[in-house]
Formats: sequence, structure tokens, C-alpha cells
Amino acid sequence: MSIFYHFGRYLLFLRSMFSRPEKTKVYVKRLFAEMVAIGIGSLPIVILISIFQGAVTTVQTAYQLITPMIAKSTIGIIVSDSTMLELAPTITSLVLAGKIGSHIASEIGTMRINEEIDALEVMGINSAAFLGLPKILAGIIMVPILVIISIFLSEAGGIAAGHFSGALSASEFIQGARSTFKLFTLQFSLIKAFTFGFIITSISCFHGFFTKGGAIEVGESSTKAVVYSSIMILVADYILAQILLV
Repeated sequence: MSIFYHFGRYLLFLRSMFSRPEKTKVYVKRLFAEMVAIGIGSLPIVILISIFQGAVTTVQTAYQLITPMIAKSTIGIIVSDSTMLELAPTITSLVLAGKIGSHIASEIGTMRINEEIDALEVMGINSAAFLGLPKILAGIIMVPILVIISIFLSEAGGIAAGHFSGALSASEFIQGARSTFKLFTLQFSLIKAFTFGFIITSISCFHGFFTKGGAIEVGESSTKAVVYSSIMILVADYILAQILLV
């Protein structure tokens, strides 16, 4: 029953955000600040992971396709499709769940135990919307952008790895990637990115907002935010694939 209790609180938390902003300019300013924190702040780790992700996938695929009966361009097909369908949106989002999710939960949790949220509510400010809504909107906007960057860099890493390892040339990789490219594949990747961005930020805000106790509980809220965000990303990944690809 505790699962349904917490899920109900989560839904009520989300509903409490949909109210008229006290000052729209303040919300917009906070939105851009969160976009910078989530997007620019996560860019270095996304770049590093994406390049090696594409490189490793290319080398491993080339190792498995050792028969000369299979064209080398097939490696480009496999790496490109797997990157867009699964690796870029899912792996990137799982990494962001650890980086962004823990930060959001600890930030809001610290405000809760320091009674800063209580002070906002005493002043008549919708604390859930003021603290959570800009973060959620920033996640929905920036995570898809980070996924697009991840796709591009993964492809670049795959091309570089194929070239330097001698597995296939850049032209063979691009030929394979272009031969089976479908616009829906990219659209599906972005749908997943939008969904994962919402999951990461909303769950992290929820756990931070309802933190009780002291510093130890803030750490526990951060851990729960990362764990539950990661689990829900994997669940949503399967559901979206089942609905849109089957």
C-alpha cells in the first residue's frame, strides 16, 4: 500500500504546480538558470560518455562481424540504429539521473530542513511550483538537446574508432548509417528523451520536497531520487518501445 500512497503524493505534488505564477518574470529567470545548470553543466560528462560509447560499440560490433560475407557498412547500420534507438537516450538519461537527480533532490531537501520552503509558503508562494516547475521544464527542454548531442558525438566516435582500428572507413560507416536511416527512429529517440527528462526532474523534486529530518535524510533523499529515477527510466523505456515500435 505504501507504493500507492507515495504515488498518490507524487501526483498531488505535480498537480500543485499547475497554478498561476506569482511573478512570471521570476519563473522565467529561474527557468533559464536551471536550463544552464542542467544543459551546460552536464555537457562535459555527456560529451565524454557519448564519444567512447560510439567508439566501443563500433569496435565490439566489428569484432562480432568477422565474416567477409557481411559488408563492413553493416557496422555503421548497427551502431547508428542502436545509438538512436537505445544507447544515446537511455544511457545518457541514466547518467543524468545520477548527476542532475542527486543535485536537485539535495538542493530542495536542504531547503526543506532549513525551513526555507516553510518561509516561502508563509509568504503565500506556491513552493512546489516555485522550486519544481522551472526544474521540470528545464529538464524537458535540455535533456532532448543533450541526447541530440550524444547521438552526433556517438556517431563521430564510431567513425573515428572504425578508422583508427582499421575495421572500416568513414565512408563505409556513413554509407551504412544513411542506408537504413528513418526519421521515425530519431523522433522515437526524442520522445524517449522528453519522457526521461520529465521523470528525472519530477521524481527528484518530489523526493527533495518531502525530505524530513536532517543532513542524513537529505543524503537518503538524493539516493532515492537517483534509484527511482533510474528504475522508472528503464520501465518507461520498455513501455515506449512496446507502444511505438511493436
